Amino acid sequence: MNDSQEICLGNVSFRLKEKHDFEWLQELGDVFCVFDEQDSGNISFGIEKDGMKRFVKYAGAKTLHYSGQPENAIATLKRSISLYENLKHPCLINLLENFEVENGYALVFDWFDGECLHSHWSFPPPHKYNHPDSPFFRYKQLPIAYRLASLKSIFEFHVHVEKKNYVAVDFYDGSILYDFTNNITKICDIDLYMKKPFINTMGRLWGSSRFMSPEEFQHGAEIDGRTNVFNMGAIAFGLLGRELDRSLLKWDASSELYEVAIKAVEEERILRYSSVEEFFIAWNLASKK
Repeated sequence: MNDSQEICLGNVSFRLKEKHDFEWLQELGDVFCVFDEQDSGNISFGIEKDGMKRFVKYAGAKTLHYSGQPENAIATLKRSISLYENLKHPCLINLLENFEVENGYALVFDWFDGECLHSHWSFPPPHKYNHPDSPFFRYKQLPIAYRLASLKSIFEFHVHVEKKNYVAVDFYDGSILYDFTNNITKICDIDLYMKKPFINTMGRLWGSSRFMSPEEFQHGAEIDGRTNVFNMGAIAFGLLGRELDRSLLKWDASSELYEVAIKAVEEERILRYSSVEEFFIAWNLASKK
């Protein structure tokens, strides 16, 4: 690519729109992997020092797939610090520290040996759905009990988000990490979650349309618990069904759980569960039938 610059950090290389100083990163440890395909303006790294791995999320470089200005990416990343602190939870990746560097800002997290369920850079659709090495494909082959336990972690975290008076925004399968060795699920990206009350002033909000409610496309609509109920139902259909094909025929779990999920994704807000907590209570009751 003629309009990009290759950056080499140890044995890891990647491309940016222009050169950028990462000397500060190498002081943190050896870079063993890079995640440079995001369109958020962030670039992330796995680093290791003295046998300890960390995950570093950085804004300030001109990444290839980001159309905005680095200053905006830095502001969003800085804003996320309070989210990771206020919404701290066993199912959320753990923020350790954050700091400014000369040309940007960095967040450092505990490393989690999970794989992203929407690794579009390695397995763009349709490979996401049918390639045997795709994390999403492998996840869908897991026994139903493992996937239900994984969903429970996701739902528990979002009940916690709701109780803290926040709403999830831009939550999708790319926000989910799954450790196939230990069967642990964690949420990895909450940068755009919002404090309530939150009104949609954009029209189409950030996010994947596969998991978004009608109000997330409506200027002036309130984004609240019923919105997140839709998001939880949609993710259930993504992980237990066939995403937008929400038929019982394509559903891998019980019909009782299907009834809970299909109510959650009602187009009419008033017909959904009123809160994520109410949805989760109904889900747990249905699980016992």
